[in-house]
Amino acid sequence: MKKAVITVIGKDAVGILAKVSTICADAKANVIEVTQSVLQDMFAMIMLVDIDKIDIEFSELVDRLTALGDDLGLKIHTMHEDIFNTMHTI
Repeated sequence: MKKAVITVIGKDAVGILAKVSTICADAKANVIEVTQSVLQDMFAMIMLVDIDKIDIEFSELVDRLTALGDDLGLKIHTMHEDIFNTMHTI
């Protein structure tokens, strides 16, 4: 199974999780696991998604999520699991 890690950080607002999940669902990326926290008015989320069956290029999914972050004033970073694992291996 190919996976991606999506992180979202920014000012809390209604619907952030729903909007990120909708972009994933539209691309056929299945959300496997989500953790989120709100600290005062700051929102932080880490989402693990299965990208085996996406029907767009991975780079297009990254671009769509980045654009959503830009629209909402959030930092959304999407990383293929292989890159994530390589970055965190010493």
